[in-house]
Amino acid sequence: MADGDRQKVDPEIGLSESQVQQLIKEGHQNTGEQSLTRSVSDILRDNTFTLFNLINVVLGALVFYTGSYKNLLFLGIAVFNTAIGIIQEIRSKRQVDKMVLLAEGKINVIRNGEEMQIHSDDLVLGDIIQLGRGDQIPVDGIAVRSRGIEVDESPITGESVTISKNIGDPLTSGTYLVGGSGKMQVTTVGADTFVNHLSNEAKQGEDTSSILLNTINRIIKVLTYVIIPLGIILFVAKLYGGTGINRAILGSAAAMIGMIPEGLVLLTSMTLAVSAMHLARKKTLVRDLPAIETLARVDVICLDKTGTITSGDLKFVEAIPMMKGVSAAEVEKVAAGITYGTGDANETANAIKDAVDDPELKTEKIVPFSSDRKWSGVGFSDGHDYVFGAPQFIFEQLDKQVQNVITRNAQKGYRVLAVAQVDDLDPRKPLEAPKLIGLVLISDVIRPNAANTFQYFHNQDVRIKVISGDDPTTVSTIAQQAGIQDAANRIDMTTVKDEDDFGKIAAQNTVFGRVTPDQKKRLIAGLQSQKHTVAMTGDGVNDLLALRQADCGIAMASGSESTKSIADFVLINSNFDAMIDVLKEGRRVINNIERVASMYLIKTMYSVALSFILVFFVMGYPFEPIQLTPITSLMVGIPSFFLALEPNFNKITNQFMKQVLIISTPAAICVVGYVMLIEVIGQLFGLKYEFTSTLCVLLTGAICWLALVMVSRPLNRLKIGLDVLVLVAFLTIIIFFNNLFSLVSFFNKDIWLYAIPLIATAYPLYMFMQGVIATVIDKREKRRLRKQAETK
Repeated sequence: MADGDRQKVDPEIGLSESQVQQLIKEGHQNTGEQSLTRSVSDILRDNTFTLFNLINVVLGALVFYTGSYKNLLFLGIAVFNTAIGIIQEIRSKRQVDKMVLLAEGKINVIRNGEEMQIHSDDLVLGDIIQLGRGDQIPVDGIAVRSRGIEVDESPITGESVTISKNIGDPLTSGTYLVGGSGKMQVTTVGADTFVNHLSNEAKQGEDTSSILLNTINRIIKVLTYVIIPLGIILFVAKLYGGTGINRAILGSAAAMIGMIPEGLVLLTSMTLAVSAMHLARKKTLVRDLPAIETLARVDVICLDKTGTITSGDLKFVEAIPMMKGVSAAEVEKVAAGITYGTGDANETANAIKDAVDDPELKTEKIVPFSSDRKWSGVGFSDGHDYVFGAPQFIFEQLDKQVQNVITRNAQKGYRVLAVAQVDDLDPRKPLEAPKLIGLVLISDVIRPNAANTFQYFHNQDVRIKVISGDDPTTVSTIAQQAGIQDAANRIDMTTVKDEDDFGKIAAQNTVFGRVTPDQKKRLIAGLQSQKHTVAMTGDGVNDLLALRQADCGIAMASGSESTKSIADFVLINSNFDAMIDVLKEGRRVINNIERVASMYLIKTMYSVALSFILVFFVMGYPFEPIQLTPITSLMVGIPSFFLALEPNFNKITNQFMKQVLIISTPAAICVVGYVMLIEVIGQLFGLKYEFTSTLCVLLTGAICWLALVMVSRPLNRLKIGLDVLVLVAFLTIIIFFNNLFSLVSFFNKDIWLYAIPLIATAYPLYMFMQGVIATVIDKREKRRLRKQAETK
């Protein structure tokens, strides 16, 4: 659409249906936002084409060369693991995508002279969009109507500076209205819009970092440098040591398969995806999977009063005249005239509109409400200018009597607002000579389950901080009624200077009143500087800076589009109680992955150790690839998928490596010790390879099963049943499928003459080694803490 044509679209009528259809045919239709979830093709590609799968395929080709086709069974396990991960992630994707549709806000457009709501991908060039405070601008355009439009362009400039927009001024996609209302005409759609040129980092900041995934990826990175060179060295050593090429290939393949913790990364990402699916069913949209883990580590939650402590259903109570000769009805009339005149649609404005009819006063000046100013104002046609908002932001100094009235009503839990007459209404200058006409009382209702929710977080050692734009006395009273701990510790942020220590202020207080958006951000930064992990909940544009700063951002679905666009979680029902489910899901993921990771790393540890040791010995590798399959699948793979999805809502200890080492290291040491002992016995008594490898499988299986029992604690009927089932399945393979797995017969009494005494000593040896390692770790931890104390 040419500029000339663009001018012909009447902002009051908009495009006709025929024009819309013509523009769609010409390709002038907008494109929707990028999906929060990966596409099915991406899921298939990323789960299939991995380094470990490549190693498995190469090893499979080498094993195929030997002609020992049954040893290719490990490929089936790898395929099964990958398939399970893909299926679970696709299921999760579908559930999350459904939830995105519920969370997605619609855009108000004017077409055929009527206002209607459409999705962003239904916009066309030339559309007239109705904008209000809190709306994010979806595409590029120009302002064609402006009722005090003020835009925050920080997504573009990086600076949170409010810019006023008049008719004809450009409006850029990705920015959002912090004040006023108006209409814009679409000038650019699709890939040409500015927002589509921005990276995800520019819109949402850096992706949430996952401590768990980072730790696992560091382990994988180290293994990547170990597996291939050590496997090649082992193969060459065995080949030149006199072992036949087939036996050298099978031994080296078994060693490298053992080193691969196949399924660990897959299990972690799959568990996060399943958690997102569970939360979606509970009406919570997860926009960033690692955020589930981050929230589980949160120890401070910052929230606004409205929508979290209270229902957000504000009600006008009464007007109190504070000027001689002015009645309560006149105060109501002026407050209503300002509210209707500015066109504000926030909760307070809606409460006034519900209670008082439009007095239909003509306006000549309009200053819509702003989170920075904390007031709105109009200039009426009679030549008088009035403002309506927070008393502390309208008046530099309040009369003592007036302050007493405000405090008395604030202590009852009312929101107290002031109506004042001013000499000159200019949003760029301080208010001149404001004269108080009266006060307006607004009530709010505490949510029914608020007290139980806050008590739960208190029991979980998660501190609640209330950061609000309202009077600190009002907020403190309501917070105390809701059962928030230490809610009496409050501060009026209008008394705080920019150079003050926000970290100290944030630590010493629980309730923060009259907070500006920039102060919200600085309070959260102050908490983070004291090593706290901070979550922030919000629903309005005044929360945007704080949501970006927080480690984890939570938005209400009823909030502004700009807020939802940068949040890690969106509460579809705008119910803060859902946070309990999110916290539990995160703890379940971390606690369970910390436990099952040790099972995967047992095999990795003993395989690396055995490979390194056997490079220097003449003896062959004690396992064939197929002999590791029962251990890999029954003692690790299958139970780990069940255990990873078990309820486990204990507090996060942040001791991933300690948990892993205490379970896996003693098990790996025992396996290596027993395997070397069996090899020595085999050399002394001339035992065949099949006989010694069967003994190695029995001992390794027994030790891995002991580790599984340790990981399953605390035991319950389901876990006991799982542990017994895998043991029965393992014994079934030994008894009935020994030929398939290159094992001697279960009924060969000679094997049990060696196996029973060795297995009998496995448990006490395992517990002894675990005690030794735990002691070593504790001593190192004490030394570390002592050094930290000395440096302080």
